[in-house]
Amino acid sequence: MFQRARLTAALSLLVAGGLVLASCSTGGGESAEPQDGGTLVYASGDAEPTCLDPHVGGNYPQALVSTQYLEPLVGRDTSGQIQPWLAAEWSVSDDGLTWEFVLQSDLTFTDGTAFDAEAVKANIEHLKDPDTASSTGYLAVEKVAEVEAVDDDVVRFHLSEPDSALLESLSQQWTAMQSPAGMARGQEENCLAPIGTGPFIVEEWVVQDHISFVRNEDYRTPAPHAEHDGSAYLEAIEWRFIPDAATRQAALTSGEVHVIDNPQPDAIVAAEASDDLGHIDAPRPGSVNRLELNAGHAPFDDPRVREAFIRAADPEPGIEALYLGTVTRSSSPLASTEITAVSEPDLFVTDVAAARDLLDDAGWVERDDDGVRTKDGQRLTVRFPVSTNQSVAAEQSLFEQIQANAAAVGFEVVLDPTDLSTWYGTLAADEYEVVSAPYTKVGPDVLRILYHSDGIVPAPSGYFANHAQIADAELDAILDEAAATIDEQQRAELYAQAQRIVLESFAILPLYDQQNHFLTRAVTGVSVLGTVATPSFIDARLAG
Repeated sequence: MFQRARLTAALSLLVAGGLVLASCSTGGGESAEPQDGGTLVYASGDAEPTCLDPHVGGNYPQALVSTQYLEPLVGRDTSGQIQPWLAAEWSVSDDGLTWEFVLQSDLTFTDGTAFDAEAVKANIEHLKDPDTASSTGYLAVEKVAEVEAVDDDVVRFHLSEPDSALLESLSQQWTAMQSPAGMARGQEENCLAPIGTGPFIVEEWVVQDHISFVRNEDYRTPAPHAEHDGSAYLEAIEWRFIPDAATRQAALTSGEVHVIDNPQPDAIVAAEASDDLGHIDAPRPGSVNRLELNAGHAPFDDPRVREAFIRAADPEPGIEALYLGTVTRSSSPLASTEITAVSEPDLFVTDVAAARDLLDDAGWVERDDDGVRTKDGQRLTVRFPVSTNQSVAAEQSLFEQIQANAAAVGFEVVLDPTDLSTWYGTLAADEYEVVSAPYTKVGPDVLRILYHSDGIVPAPSGYFANHAQIADAELDAILDEAAATIDEQQRAELYAQAQRIVLESFAILPLYDQQNHFLTRAVTGVSVLGTVATPSFIDARLAG
């Protein structure tokens, strides 16, 4: 009945250990002897989470912080191979409807609660509970109809329909395991300090300032990326929120902090040339950074207008000038880290004359005194909300260049820089025509989340992921079939078909991989997860 799919923890450590060495260059101060102990200071430019429980909502800032204290059932390396973590092995029934997980034995959460099958059951039920207001995690386990605790170390997932992406989904921070006793305290208290099995413990969260993590002295979970057994070398981490990139960079170069994220391109170039700074390039999996054109209402419900915008946008010169060679232009919906990515560069060739002809053909012929095209008394206006927490300054400048290029053919692009909370509200109210909405999910199933018509319907959190509002029955059928197909070759072929439909719809303009860069100083052993590319400090040591 069951097809076995298991890897030993020892093999996992060997494979993942090679991955860490190959993918990360840790930074400056290597000339000094690394020391055990001490407090690492991390400065983040991502938005401060409103809740430290990644089950609630489910955004990338939550994944960044929760990597330090919560761990998932499985991990993944850069080749796409799923690795054991809290689950030691697993199996799937021939019909794809039953998954059985054998858990690591004799593990506890940091509050002393046992990590067992009942704990896994409680976590999945927490994700599926509408009161949790989950989005990313909710969608990840949506097909899990029931969880059965067979015994302490064996748990079965009974699915409503096959889900070929289940292991990929369970490798993410948004489905990571936390103490049932912690969750039972209620959402408000659990948001302040979730309790996991990870190498660190949330000690204090001073909102709008920092989070303090202390070492889990009893840590022994076999993290697939860890290069040593037992607890972390560091005694503590101080996690600061510094929105301004220049201020973060100054804090790093002065030695005030050891690691920063979201550096500007010039800072990355400088770090590569520096003897004191290190650079970790860890693009996120799943989708690329892209512009999504809202096909759900005018003017982009007309494919001619969508194609005209894309033909006029011309992002290539801006990418080259603003990013200083730190990014590569994409023509795929999927990140370069995904082996199933399909690229179609010919679809995105700039052609201003063609853009004008397409707009003429669509009836946007007249221009007002501002040079904006009009039709039936309406201006060709597209609203473009920009989350300043998610788009670095270089990207915001790129959007301004695209705004100018589109204006040359008669579009009025209204850029609206805003904070993350307001940005979410704007999308929920459908008050946008263009948006750049990063979405991180391990594996090509992100296509289903982003472009299946079901994705237009909000999750319990109120967030919906299909911002392009593509509603295509053929695409839906292909994505449904891919989600139910276990055979990897067939699955890849289906996702290739899906990608071509999305690209040929002109509902998205791919730009580049979702950027994940970390700069380091006076620290060694910083690694990144092979899943959502968040930093881990289990092996980190400060330079003496």
